[in-house]
Amino acid sequence: MARRGITHLLEHLVLHPMGTADYHYNGSTGSVVTSFHLQGTADDVAGFLAAVCRFLQDPPVHRLSVEKDILRTERSSRNRGVAAALPLWRYGARGYGLPAYPEWGVHAVSEEELLQWAAAHFTRDNAVLWVAGDDVPAGLRLDLPSGRRVPLPAPTSALPATPAYFMGGSHATALDAVVTHRPAGPVFASDLQRQLFCALRQEGGLSYTTATDYDPRGDGFATLTALADALPGKQDAVLGGFLDLLAAIRTGRIPEADLAAVQTQAMDELARLEADAARLPAAAFGVLTGRPVRSADELAQEVKAVTAADVHEVATEAMAGALLMTPAGTTADGAGFAAAPNTSSDAVEGRTYCAIAGPERLVVGEDGVSVLSAGGEPATVRFDRCVVMLAFPDGGRYFIGDDGLAVAVEPTLFRGADRVRLDERFPADRRVDLPARDPDQIPRPARRDQRPMRELPAPQRNALVLVGLIAAVTTGLAAYLTGSMIIGTADHEAAQPVAAWLIAAVFGYTFGKHWRRLRRRW
Repeated sequence: MARRGITHLLEHLVLHPMGTADYHYNGSTGSVVTSFHLQGTADDVAGFLAAVCRFLQDPPVHRLSVEKDILRTERSSRNRGVAAALPLWRYGARGYGLPAYPEWGVHAVSEEELLQWAAAHFTRDNAVLWVAGDDVPAGLRLDLPSGRRVPLPAPTSALPATPAYFMGGSHATALDAVVTHRPAGPVFASDLQRQLFCALRQEGGLSYTTATDYDPRGDGFATLTALADALPGKQDAVLGGFLDLLAAIRTGRIPEADLAAVQTQAMDELARLEADAARLPAAAFGVLTGRPVRSADELAQEVKAVTAADVHEVATEAMAGALLMTPAGTTADGAGFAAAPNTSSDAVEGRTYCAIAGPERLVVGEDGVSVLSAGGEPATVRFDRCVVMLAFPDGGRYFIGDDGLAVAVEPTLFRGADRVRLDERFPADRRVDLPARDPDQIPRPARRDQRPMRELPAPQRNALVLVGLIAAVTTGLAAYLTGSMIIGTADHEAAQPVAAWLIAAVFGYTFGKHWRRLRRRW
């Protein structure tokens, strides 16, 4: 996490010297592999790949700061997608969960670290070449150093129990499942997409986009993702239809007609003339991860042999370990899904700092930090399980644990937190110094008059009303007596006009001065 984005940064540096060209070229970084690809003549391909290998060993590091700024701009304009948080909730802040996070580590990458990273990962033992053409281009030389095949990341889990759910921040419903990679897996994904489309769009008219994805992880397993969007006000209905469909599939309701249609479509795609070229990236990924490469005919036979029982077996496995993202404001408590944890089991022991505005508390101990909510639920990050500390020039510190939970230590929110010294307790290789924040982005304690009165607890609201009544009676009595003294008489009737005038003046001044505040409260 502390160097997340280093591969993306290297890819940018490698491609920069290529400049503009008459042919299409690009690079991409994923959670497992990085690719450089080009479409052009044989000479173009040979020249491009030779240059890629050369600049992988000798990147233009003088552009390091410029490319870092470009990546920041790219990150700020990129749409991460409604289901981008699924890996975070399943894996935590490590391994396959890292793509769910911004590339904060780019800021901390040094020239030396970049060169070491390239030397360790971009070697001839860790690369595969694929060519869609009549032959390998003449004169092609891939000058890469020897090395070793880098192993895949070990899968982790941030879920104590499955199936689980968490509440997302959009109107969409999404499902994430890890299943054994086998021929029935893609068939089940296609069948699920077909049924979601029929149930939620064609029949129910609830969703516009229904989609599924089947992505082999490289370690004998694959990630299955399903998504259905919804209009505001329709998210409950979409979630209900989504859950009903999953329950039916889990019980074995897989229409034979749908299965046959999915198989026919898959075999037709494999029979197309361009099928072999389209499968080359997946075949290269299989070679890198130790999977056998099969011909189109072999794949077609595997798909044809899939039965409804095979698909049901995948569905059962998927549901047993499923992670569901429900739309904002909804839950899946009554559907057999456990709530994924968003708090810690305990807090650290140490010094407590109270919030400037609010009941929250910050606890700083020798082995970690905790923030306790108004209800006492802790969010804890222990230093030995912290994957990164984000440091801002204004003193803010943001700790992320390997389970994905985060704790923000903001001097502007807690009394005395500006005197907390955490930097010396934290390893430098897990620290990332971020640029200064815009003043509007620095958290500030909420002003008490910004909370609408109707949102206050009933005892506090009633107490404020009582205090207001007492203040009104006291002000009226004082004004009455003041009026008597001003006119120098004990004649109450004569004093009343003066008292009324004083009360009106005080009330008018107060009401006018606090009109906006009163309007917000009521």
